[in-house]
Amino acid sequence: MTNASGWTRRDFLRTGAAAAAIPAFIPGSVLGLDGGSPASETVRVGVIGCGGRSRLIREGADVKGFQVVAACDCQVEKAKQYVKELSGGKPWGAYADFRKMIEQEKLDAVMVETTTHARAWIVIQAMQAGMHAYIEKPMCLTIAEGRTMIKAARKYNRVTQVGTQQRSMPINNWASDLVKNGAIGKILNVIAPNFVGPERWTKTSSKDVKSPVEPWWDIWTNQAELRPYDGAIHHGWDRWWDYDGGGRCFGVTGWGTHSYDQINRALGTDATGPVEVLLEEPVKVMGTGKFAPKLRLGGIVADEDTGTDFHGMARLEGPRAKVTMKFANGTELNLHLDGDRGPGLGAIFVGEKGKIEINRNKIASNPKELVRGSDNPGPNRRSETAYHIQNWIECIKSRKPCNADIEIGQRATTLCYLVNIVRDIGRVGESLKWDPAAERFTNCDDANKLLSRPRRKGYELPEVG
Repeated sequence: MTNASGWTRRDFLRTGAAAAAIPAFIPGSVLGLDGGSPASETVRVGVIGCGGRSRLIREGADVKGFQVVAACDCQVEKAKQYVKELSGGKPWGAYADFRKMIEQEKLDAVMVETTTHARAWIVIQAMQAGMHAYIEKPMCLTIAEGRTMIKAARKYNRVTQVGTQQRSMPINNWASDLVKNGAIGKILNVIAPNFVGPERWTKTSSKDVKSPVEPWWDIWTNQAELRPYDGAIHHGWDRWWDYDGGGRCFGVTGWGTHSYDQINRALGTDATGPVEVLLEEPVKVMGTGKFAPKLRLGGIVADEDTGTDFHGMARLEGPRAKVTMKFANGTELNLHLDGDRGPGLGAIFVGEKGKIEINRNKIASNPKELVRGSDNPGPNRRSETAYHIQNWIECIKSRKPCNADIEIGQRATTLCYLVNIVRDIGRVGESLKWDPAAERFTNCDDANKLLSRPRRKGYELPEVG
């Protein structure tokens, strides 16, 4: 009962040209897009991108009120396999064109689990087609892309959830509130990992394309330069600058998005960003660490390490360099930690009265009594992403902002790309001034050139207005 729907590049680009007109077929009354409550108790969801992260729907198995009914991948055979593996025999549709999936399945929402470099292009078209969106992190490839996505979400009144699931974990939010509400007094500094960045692909270029490529490879390549097919790109895209910002374990956009979002949550900087960014040392390829000695932070011994469960995954080599950021209130963010010590998915908050270390689903403090309150909700009691999916579904029905609304996702993602940009510019010891409202550097035109990318013809972002 699987509906296999393939298409050619010509078909895909032709339908893309008409994306703004797509809302004609959207079941707005079902979603309550007129401001009322949805008539349906079940949100019909389609999955776009059938790679590894798309399996997260398993973690939402106990979430009520939504139903996955279709899947899409530019390699339609992957979509068919995904349906076979995860549908439990239900009659899900399998598609190659996400727009056909949206139209034919009469969807209410989509989960966009694609490669990073294709994500903004797909999300904006899906929102124009009436879809609410769960957006995998990082939500975009550039800071400028992210701002356009926000404009689309606001213009079309879509409910968005970016995949930084720590935002919905009870213990993480509880610990964040401790920091934000003054449990350790004034924050002196925040210490977070020195994540591994992306590398440049130099093996091939568009000049090496000798014959027509497979349509799916053209579409997969999306905004990036069209190169000959190479498995190191296709299966290792999260390593390369053109496709991601360092998406591996202990990578800037892989783990960094979670860590930096955790920092924003605890500091109350969800709608802003730093005002200064400083590259402290030259960038060089190095390992993630050799088991550093016990940390001593501002006279406070970090006698617990919440990251021991993750250190084994953090062992890789890549371009790294310490970066420091400063917020308008004077709080300093030191991106200094190696991958074999400390909270790889969080940060250490050092205050006048103590220290709180927040990692995923795990916290520690000095004094220890700081995190021993009777209202501490304790570790997760269900799969870690289930809380996040449930919040998204509830907000689609209530029309309230999600825990990781797209603006919040933009601010965490921006911190990632600020790291990559200052490393790429390479001005060691020079303070680059950042305007978080305008999302531009005020003293570095070279850095501003990296806020967006040239896009390949046919894969420009849709007009939002």
